Amino acid sequence: MRYFIGVDLGTSSVKSLLMDENGQTLGIASREYDIIKQNSSWAEQKINFLWRKTSETLSELASKFNSLKNSITAMSFSGQMHGLIALDKNFTPVRNAIIWADQRSRDSINYIERTAPDYREKIFNSISTGFLAASLIWIRDNEPENYEKIKYVMLPKDYIRFKICGEIGTEISDASGTGLFDVIKHEWAYDVIAKLNLDPKIFVPCKNSSDLAGKLNKVCARLTGLPEGISIIYGGGDTLVQAIGNGARENILISNIGTASQLLCAIHKPMHDKDFRTNTFCHVIQNQWLLMGANLTGGAALKWLKKVLGIKDYETMTNLALESEPGAKDLLFLPYLNGERTPYNDPQARAIFFGLNMNHGQKEFIRAAMEGIIFAQRETLEIFRGMGLNFSQVIVSGGGAKSAAFREIIANVLKCIVITNKISEQGCIGAAILAAVGSGTFRTIYEACDKIIKFGDSIAIPDPKKMSLYDEIFARFQKIYPANKNLFPRVPVVGQ
Repeated sequence: MRYFIGVDLGTSSVKSLLMDENGQTLGIASREYDIIKQNSSWAEQKINFLWRKTSETLSELASKFNSLKNSITAMSFSGQMHGLIALDKNFTPVRNAIIWADQRSRDSINYIERTAPDYREKIFNSISTGFLAASLIWIRDNEPENYEKIKYVMLPKDYIRFKICGEIGTEISDASGTGLFDVIKHEWAYDVIAKLNLDPKIFVPCKNSSDLAGKLNKVCARLTGLPEGISIIYGGGDTLVQAIGNGARENILISNIGTASQLLCAIHKPMHDKDFRTNTFCHVIQNQWLLMGANLTGGAALKWLKKVLGIKDYETMTNLALESEPGAKDLLFLPYLNGERTPYNDPQARAIFFGLNMNHGQKEFIRAAMEGIIFAQRETLEIFRGMGLNFSQVIVSGGGAKSAAFREIIANVLKCIVITNKISEQGCIGAAILAAVGSGTFRTIYEACDKIIKFGDSIAIPDPKKMSLYDEIFARFQKIYPANKNLFPRVPVVGQ
């Protein structure tokens, strides 16, 4: 029996999972950590601290499954996307990682728009705050002493992989979320890099997600207790790896509700929205791309509301939501607590409860918040439909998959049959699948998914009356941001 480790380096925690070749999960180890916020617009993490936490999860698996560790064939990764890891000539981090949630780089994006106004034609994406491209330019303009030290740049999970196998590099899925990658040619967008006057030599080699990166080295073996020589596979960006952990297929949507939320689908040819409101990334599946709309506030809105309302757990919250009628008695929630990406790409957008009256209580606040999260996804779906893509099914993952209330709302707002994956920890499972494919246990990702991914029997079916009601409410929801866009406070970014 062969065994595989999937490592999921998230924003708030890292998880490592041991899976056998039949798809059975033997064990999971996790460690939590925080975001460093020196002020409200910054979001950083100490990447060596994240590495320490990752090594602890690997040590825990090695200790718990000591009798199996010599049968571990390969390891791969799922990682938080967009963030900047800058290394010096000694492969030491120059500064803290600037991660995807960072919002300091608005002026850097303005510079990119002026200097390389046609960049989207190469990368098929609009650059947002928190993207590696914007963060790198911010460092150049604000921390020139650090910029001069930079020898290599990469994404967060790439540094973790480097610590395990000693080889620098990245892969196409994560690279395509930097804002500096040609998603057609599968290479760095060197013409854009030249226009921005960035040093092309700092961009590390880029491979396919299931390629071999190296072998687990002696230092990592001593630190973790895992055997030296395990095959280390490149891995991918978390959204794309979670997609295969959900058994994604073309013509099926995936609705993911984690800290943020995303609506996405796999496509066989590179496409982009004419206004670049969505993202187009190279998929971890070769010769495919992934089309995605990203919302910066998903489950984070419920975490915030749980604290504000003093509710002890999420199960209580979602049960209260089920007690409220669809539409939450005409209470609407614009879920932009952290700014927004799709469709507005506005880091200064803010949240609104709209239509409050004396009849609204806890259950309406919760219901409205959940509906607002899915209305934000509906805006992405409308863009997809405008591109000629139509769907009848949606796979729900993340925290949303656990909630009957969310599944009901998703079915009726997105007008799709909702199905769920029996497997939890889709990021870890997707990474373990990449490890299995990259080491030759399966010929393709599809073959691995067919064997490993199992779907639940429970589905949610759209109700025609509720769909019609939500169409009316969604039309009102769409008017809230444009009507308030110029009223949001323009928060100054400290450090510019």
